[in-house]
Amino acid sequence: MTELQQNQLDELLGRFVADLGATVSAGNVVIGDKLGLYRALAEAGPFTAADLASYTGTAERYVREWLPGQAAGGYISYDDVTGRYSMTAEQAYAFADPDGPALPGAFQLAVAGLADTPKILDAFRTGNGVAWGDHHPEVYTGCERFFRPGYVANLVGSWIPAVDGLGERLTAGIAVADVGCGLGASTRIMADAFPASAYTGFDPHDGSIALARKAAGQCTFEVARAQDFPGTGYGLVATFDCLHDMGDPVGAARHIRNALAGDGYWLIVEPFAGDSPGENLNPVGRVYYSFSTYLCVPHAISEGAANALGNQAGEAPTGAVVREAGFRTFQRVAETPFNLVYVARP
Repeated sequence: MTELQQNQLDELLGRFVADLGATVSAGNVVIGDKLGLYRALAEAGPFTAADLASYTGTAERYVREWLPGQAAGGYISYDDVTGRYSMTAEQAYAFADPDGPALPGAFQLAVAGLADTPKILDAFRTGNGVAWGDHHPEVYTGCERFFRPGYVANLVGSWIPAVDGLGERLTAGIAVADVGCGLGASTRIMADAFPASAYTGFDPHDGSIALARKAAGQCTFEVARAQDFPGTGYGLVATFDCLHDMGDPVGAARHIRNALAGDGYWLIVEPFAGDSPGENLNPVGRVYYSFSTYLCVPHAISEGAANALGNQAGEAPTGAVVREAGFRTFQRVAETPFNLVYVARP
């Protein structure tokens, strides 16, 4: 047996402790979010455990255990002199502000996804897929909360302006299809910013469309797949963080090309990734590979994918799909630490 290097073992164990703490903490983040504990601390703290329990109508003994765990993770703050807990402006913005990054939504998605571990275990053994609609219901709401802050921060302010002429076309008024729209956050953001255009969101999951319709605004939402959604002559078709989930991305891309007007745009937003695993061995890549194992690849396989893209496909595989579908141009136009943004023209 190879002799162990103690410093390397210590480093590995350190990462393990941090990861285990984060994993176990995920459920506590969801609890704090659902019970309004973060919101109460942000709005009315500092609190002792008794104060917070009284303010939120929760049991003090549980709150007394929850608070120091959150402080140990740096999600809230603790004053050792007064024994009170509070939130800095930054903590409140990240965990309690509905217009902030909504970090608890990411934990909601993770916890709901992990609830399906028996299904994913079976998929590993059999090679079968797990369809999006077969996941825990909070996967859908958690997914929207995970992605929506990035769309709010970037879609209107930087991604659309990065596409030459698109903002002007949307302002003048065109037909827009948001394909794979989920609960419709991206659709509504575009509609609020460019109300002269007409927006239809399509998604194959009827449960997501039902939720999207509850907050539809001026948008229309319909159950349809990317490979056969209705309509032609669209000035813009958008796919947000979903091309890699499709069982037949080339077939979907061909249908999108046929649905576009001759001078239309396909706006493609995908998770940030390099073209090889070695480029993605970082914290963001780790998050995405983990979600992809539980959500993206299983769904693509459920739709018949022989070699699912996965959410870390990168620019080269995405471009290959677009070109095989017959698009004339494919260009990377923007990026964030979490997303790559492309535009294709028919």
